[in-house]
Amino acid sequence: MFRNFALMAILVFVPALRAEKVPMSPEELRKTATHVVTGQVVAVYERTESVGDWKYTKYVAEVRVDTCEKGDGIKKDDLVYARYWRRAWIGQGEVPPSTAGHRGLPTAGATIRVYLARNAYDGFTRDNHDGGFNVIGANGFEAMKK
Repeated sequence: MFRNFALMAILVFVPALRAEKVPMSPEELRKTATHVVTGQVVAVYERTESVGDWKYTKYVAEVRVDTCEKGDGIKKDDLVYARYWRRAWIGQGEVPPSTAGHRGLPTAGATIRVYLARNAYDGFTRDNHDGGFNVIGANGFEAMKK
């Protein structure tokens, strides 16, 4: 009887799973990041575009740095521009197994710790080589108390 119940539970819940990227632990985030900063989000800029069956929203958070916990070249009161993204399925049928992008997105005025990749692996599938800062995916933001 337990086997039947377990099988039924799997059949009910598996279709709801979406293969989201597993969150990294704080240790994994710190190890992956080239830079880790804390500070206040001054502004958030966004742009939306559709590509195939997905609608992408690309963001840039302008962060006034309080502390640089890892990485060179950033000091207190510098502005760091952190790039990140989300996407939503707009295609026909069920959403294919995939990630929706970053989670725990910050808002203007929030105090955060952000794990960043500069010219390095960003936690998804690619390296960035343009000198910009990508937020480590998918959970590279950490809300902090003021």
